[in-house]
Amino acid sequence: MLAKLHTFALVGIEGVPVHVEVDASAGLPKTILVGLPEASVRESQHRIERALANLGYDRHPGRTVINLAPADLPKAAGAFDLPIALGLLVATGQLLPEQLKDYATAGELALDGNLRPIKGALAISMAAAAAGFRKLLVSAENAREAAVVDSIEVYGVGSLVQAVGILSGQLLAEPTASNLEELFARLGTYEIDFGDVRGQEFAKRALVVAAAGGHNVLMIGSPGTGKTMLAQRLPTILPPLTLGESLETTRIYSALGRLKPDQPLLATRPFRSPHHTISDAGMVGGGSTPAPGEISLAHHGVLFLDELPEFNRRSLEVLRQPLEQGSVTISRALNSTTFPASFMMVAAMNPCQCGYLGDSKHVCKCNPMQIERYMGRISGPLLDRIDMHIEVPSVPFQELSGQAEGTSSATMREQVSKARMIQKERFAKSPSRLNGRMTSRQLRKFCPLDQEGKGLLQNAMEALGLSARAHDRILRMARTIADLEGVENIQPGHVTEAIGYRSLDRKLWQR
Repeated sequence: MLAKLHTFALVGIEGVPVHVEVDASAGLPKTILVGLPEASVRESQHRIERALANLGYDRHPGRTVINLAPADLPKAAGAFDLPIALGLLVATGQLLPEQLKDYATAGELALDGNLRPIKGALAISMAAAAAGFRKLLVSAENAREAAVVDSIEVYGVGSLVQAVGILSGQLLAEPTASNLEELFARLGTYEIDFGDVRGQEFAKRALVVAAAGGHNVLMIGSPGTGKTMLAQRLPTILPPLTLGESLETTRIYSALGRLKPDQPLLATRPFRSPHHTISDAGMVGGGSTPAPGEISLAHHGVLFLDELPEFNRRSLEVLRQPLEQGSVTISRALNSTTFPASFMMVAAMNPCQCGYLGDSKHVCKCNPMQIERYMGRISGPLLDRIDMHIEVPSVPFQELSGQAEGTSSATMREQVSKARMIQKERFAKSPSRLNGRMTSRQLRKFCPLDQEGKGLLQNAMEALGLSARAHDRILRMARTIADLEGVENIQPGHVTEAIGYRSLDRKLWQR
């Protein structure tokens, strides 16, 4: 008998349909697995055989051919165990073909027949729903993750016996409830707050502008001034994740197996802080089978690069294209894979190698050549793609020891949300949603300046030697500052504040 089932292969972060065909015929006892299986799939024959035997199911005494189609798609991981095992049961008459008609299945089998969790359950669930399947059978540990897709019924099973019971109708089971509202309420809170940061009101204002317009930020200051604290709290003032954004981000974590057992859905903005020894493949993604990197894990969130000059120069240069496009494409000889990478980049660094250049309380021990070499580790083109460069000075003792609370995340988030609502209306008919992502045509349309504003910008360009890209970024920031104040036209004061967020790079990187 020939059995046909449906499952999905995980390619990058996408679920790709795979047809499992099992043919049982007369002949010498032999099992052949075809369809470009990788080692983990070839080994599944032994897992499945012992699981079926240990559960007491009949084994086909003749020749068995298992085909995983399409034949040109490499098949990896253990998610094919469950559909192959069910196909063997159908092919040997222990299950009826029509009982699996509406189902897609995925899961890894243990030798005792229990099901183990797999990576990418959410991507598989999304792909199954898009392909028109009504029901999905996965391991009980993956069920809540897969169930966040409302358009498909997800059944979590703990063993092959339980899966057979549900499919044959001998075991009644209810689909796993998604409980999205409960998940967002339980998981959508932050344990940190900007109120914890004493002083640094200028830096907080800059981060409000950055969060409102989606602008990238570089913070420069001596050790211990609070740069890391400020960066860690940036997600707390960004608008809450929408369901669509949450699914996009969770799918990446699911594909890499990074979801916690009690967290089937990401409800807060991701914050990623890779170590400066990271490779370029670890940063943007890569490998023989391309996998997402840190910039994709920061999708819809914040990527924090502490000690920016200590990063390998190549690891920083590969960020240039994703910062502009919001995605990254990993190309290999046979195919290419595109991963989403729309994130806010926040970087922090010391002003020199010893860390105390310009500090009023410490003497800098670096000579001009050392300072030049330290600053030269960051290329001009990358610096141009960072919208805001702000100085984070030491906090006076009076502010540190005072009892007054700093500006809270709730207050800052309210300002950000109002500005983003204005941008949502402005870009309603455009793929862009933030001022920081405006195209050149949109800049001309939405960022006109009066004569005084043009004069201020012209003087800044000539005095600071800013590039054309820096000119556009100043306009984007000025537009965001105007949105924060709720005014339609950009005023000279908005241009002045925006220029103030760009002047520090020429102060430090001038030759």
